[in-house]
Amino acid sequence: MAAGKPKKEAAPAAPLVPLKDADFRKLLKTDVSGGFLFFGEEDYMKTTTLRLARESVCPPDDPMSCFNDIRMDGLDFTASGLLDALTAPPMGADRKIITVTGLNFNTMRAAEQDDLFGVLGDLPQYPYCLVILSVGADALDAGTLPKRPSQILSDLSQLIRPVWFEKNTPQKLYGWVQKHYQHNGVQADPDTCQFTVSFCGRNMFTLASEIDKVSFWVLSHGGTAATADDVRACAIPNMEYDAFAFTNAIMERRRSDALSILRDLKLRRVEPLYILSEVSRVVVGMTTARTLADSGKTTAEISSALRMHEYQVGLYLRAGRDRDPSLLRTAAVAVQEADLSLKRSAADGYQILERLICSL
Repeated sequence: MAAGKPKKEAAPAAPLVPLKDADFRKLLKTDVSGGFLFFGEEDYMKTTTLRLARESVCPPDDPMSCFNDIRMDGLDFTASGLLDALTAPPMGADRKIITVTGLNFNTMRAAEQDDLFGVLGDLPQYPYCLVILSVGADALDAGTLPKRPSQILSDLSQLIRPVWFEKNTPQKLYGWVQKHYQHNGVQADPDTCQFTVSFCGRNMFTLASEIDKVSFWVLSHGGTAATADDVRACAIPNMEYDAFAFTNAIMERRRSDALSILRDLKLRRVEPLYILSEVSRVVVGMTTARTLADSGKTTAEISSALRMHEYQVGLYLRAGRDRDPSLLRTAAVAVQEADLSLKRSAADGYQILERLICSL
């Protein structure tokens, strides 16, 4: 077994430029081997790419696939188990694939990391193996890429190739939504795709499920193209969508609309404290983004200052652009008072939210 984790002083000083997920999918067209680390925010694309990697090494119609497609889970993972999987040659094939999911480098003990790094250092001895460690969005601190990668990512990059599953830009996500509709035999214009994301949220697992639901709804009614009305008819709105709609209705004093949204949230049994926390996040986000924009900051600078995606900053700026700053401050105070009432009172939380609606 190799000597373990690279020493910290040996970590690369230069910026780290990982592969993008699209680059890795191109590599799958070759007889790629060695070790790779899947990390980043888009867990859905990691799952999809893992499936494609397995199929490229072990085609579904290959009877030997079950012997050469080895899957390990973080709950019972050990470095010695990975080494055992590496040493066994493939059966009836030139290559095998080993995938490890569920590891959490944020909670992994130092001794466990050393053992894992020791095995990863031995990978060149097993050129018939494709090894992929896929970690969840919150399971590895990547630092600030590409300029300041974290120490753990720098260390790992000396042994295996990191593949960055970055959060999709809005345009890329809209394109994916359109392709998913088309895969189901349904057309969707750009406005419908954008509304689908706004209504259902940016989580790709949720989007895939909701797009399937909308597609089957359209086809069952003899249609061929999805519309925003179809999305409203059968998709489940994301809480963020509700929070924006709810907050805007409150601040615009559209009490009937606000109460209607609250009634729907109550029917869905969304906890009052959770509703208020989302509303508070939106109000604070609007207020902070508006304040920074008024001071001359660009969207990119606000994004950096708030550690928030530019897409999110844009939403807050558009929502808060025409708001009177005093109204934003009043709303922030009212939300804070409602929060204190929820936490201190035994009263019905939905009634406290109704009083918030009527107080502005």
